[in-house]
Amino acid sequence: MNEQPKPKKQIGAPMNRVDGHQKVTGAATYSAEYQLPNITYAVLVGSTVTKGRLTGLDTKAAERAPGVLAVISHLNAPKPPGPKPEGKDPSQPQTQGNPLQVFNDDKIRFNDQPIAVVVADSWERARYAAGLVKAQYAKEAHQTNLEANADKAFLPTAAKKNPKNPMNDYQRGQVDAYKTGAVKLESEYVIPTEVHHPMELQAITAHWEAPDRLTLYDKTQGTMATRRDFAKQWGLPEENVKVIATYVGGAFGNALHSWPHEAAAILAAKVVNRPVKLMLTREQMFTMVGYRPYTWQKLGMSATPDGKITAITHESIGQTSSYEEFTESTLAQTRMMYQSPNVTTRYRLAALDIGSPIWMRGPGEATGAFALESAMDEMAYMLNLDPLEFRLRNYTDEDPEKNKPWSTKFLKECYQLGADRIGWNKRQLKPGSLRDGDWLIGYGMGVGTFGAHRGAATVGAQLLPNGTVLLQCATTDIGPGTGTAMTQIAADTLGISPDNIRFELGNSSFPKAGTQGGSSTVNSVGPATQEACLALKDKLRTLAGAAFSTAKAEDITFEGGQTVMRNDANGKLPLQISLRNNPGVKVSYSDILRQNGQQNVSATVEAKPGGEGQKYSMYSFSVHFAEVRVHQLTGEVRVSKLVSCADAGTIVNEKTAGNQMKGGAVGGIGMALMEHARIDDRFGRYVTKDFADYHVPVHADSPDVQVAFVNQPDPHVNALGTKGIGEIAIIGVAPAIANAVFNATGKRIRELPITPDKLI
Repeated sequence: MNEQPKPKKQIGAPMNRVDGHQKVTGAATYSAEYQLPNITYAVLVGSTVTKGRLTGLDTKAAERAPGVLAVISHLNAPKPPGPKPEGKDPSQPQTQGNPLQVFNDDKIRFNDQPIAVVVADSWERARYAAGLVKAQYAKEAHQTNLEANADKAFLPTAAKKNPKNPMNDYQRGQVDAYKTGAVKLESEYVIPTEVHHPMELQAITAHWEAPDRLTLYDKTQGTMATRRDFAKQWGLPEENVKVIATYVGGAFGNALHSWPHEAAAILAAKVVNRPVKLMLTREQMFTMVGYRPYTWQKLGMSATPDGKITAITHESIGQTSSYEEFTESTLAQTRMMYQSPNVTTRYRLAALDIGSPIWMRGPGEATGAFALESAMDEMAYMLNLDPLEFRLRNYTDEDPEKNKPWSTKFLKECYQLGADRIGWNKRQLKPGSLRDGDWLIGYGMGVGTFGAHRGAATVGAQLLPNGTVLLQCATTDIGPGTGTAMTQIAADTLGISPDNIRFELGNSSFPKAGTQGGSSTVNSVGPATQEACLALKDKLRTLAGAAFSTAKAEDITFEGGQTVMRNDANGKLPLQISLRNNPGVKVSYSDILRQNGQQNVSATVEAKPGGEGQKYSMYSFSVHFAEVRVHQLTGEVRVSKLVSCADAGTIVNEKTAGNQMKGGAVGGIGMALMEHARIDDRFGRYVTKDFADYHVPVHADSPDVQVAFVNQPDPHVNALGTKGIGEIAIIGVAPAIANAVFNATGKRIRELPITPDKLI
């Protein structure tokens, strides 16, 4: 009998996505694609004013339209019996206030707020009838411009209640010490509103399977969080609500919250007593599911003539809605990235008549990094220093904010990798020195960081009689390739082929996991997967008998079980258990099951962080280098080369991790050069409402992004050594491009996006 080759090491390998075939062939089912018996369709009706009250709502024509089953508004909507839901991401500060309660009263809080939902037997009929609903309003004066309301900005309620809340004012050393510095700068920076626009529109299919049992096929980043929110809202035991999100067509934070359209679909399904499907339009994606908030920042910095930072003051005002306080960590990077004896930060909110913002990829850190990293470039220019050298002179060997050692930090290695690949040695200190015909050439860099968060997660594992392994966890996969990474971790731990492993996710009935957000999923679910597989081995050791009783779980090895030779009726080699240090001792897996009267071997294990976070400061780091070309006559900006380097611990999958970095880089190009959701403040209404007016990068805008990883494990975050990639992939990209534009043109653009009119 020919022996099988032993499976190669899987962690780190550029393995293809395990769900790739389903996605490209259309076999993957997304939230709006579930076809349930007797299904109906819902369309939302939005307010046409920005602030005021509904004084009348004429729904008669809509109710009489063909196929219409119900028109639901505040006039007739059933009131859920439970407490109000809360939309929270455990890796971010908690919000104050309450999410919008759909159809709860006649008050209008923002333009396009849902005021009714029409349910019909087809989407076309529901859409037609929605256009027949007529509303009358008592309008009130509204405010949608942050800078016009900056004088009303306030300290977040969470900070007022808790002195330790990170949104409080921070002080290290002297207050505003930059004002007396030898070399100083003071600049203002603006990030406009940016909107999540994943390929998959936000959608939900709601089905009351019984009066007290609800199933949701929902686009969500957290099946457990969504289950918890709507179980609370309807006063149900959590186990009576099932949330399914097997496939998510991209999400950048917009699916971290429980939104009005979800509540509307659940209400509608209760009223018509049939399953209800509701999908937002692209226009509604601007108004109903959050956005990166418009943020004003002011940064003051001082340094010695030889390039040592002496003080930084960073102030920020971000917008939030009138009914819910949204906060994000805009100033976090300033407090810990560079060595400075004096640091002052102040964070404020301005409440406007708009929908609530939500975390968008890189959240506040990406916003704050634009100001900080632009200021670093400005100061380097004032000091006549290379921007990379300036950063090296202010490098931190431990966290200056928390006074803790880093768990690991390989940012200097990132600097070197990126500088070599971009050709940083070609950069000139004097702006406008390099050109190619009518094109000015410039180089810039930007640094990013994000916490290496880890939460608790549970994974169930089964070794089935045919030698395959089934793993289950409630975590979701919003695009990074979670199922693929977990398959690789399991294959590596068990020592079997990834072809024999199936990782099922996206179902709240599976063992619990946190929300996919905050770059924490591999850090959290990965250790649980590893420990569940070790637990399988340990059970096998016990069941296998005396020859295995003294062995360690990691010494258990497998042979067979792969569909590579037809030695039995199933086309698989019989699975055998052996010992690494004594391969001559083998036991058939089928014999183990038969002798112990079992159908399979299973284990469910929870893994959670220990006390390492009390000892170490844990972050991922990145640096992005950009080469740009700016047309001297037209002001057109092209990113001709972009290099992204990451210190993100152990890289589980070189291919999907590289794709993560490339996707973040492209998002950063959009942030720097294109994205701006504009409101006409006279009416409080978005004038950018589709991809014709709201521009995002396409292939022609995106260079061939080069990616490099330090790939050094962080043993303190978890046993796998992983950190996180999703956020650092975009944090620092926009300032790198802005700094490159300055190096090309000598024009400093402090308000994004950088459009030709700002350069001509």
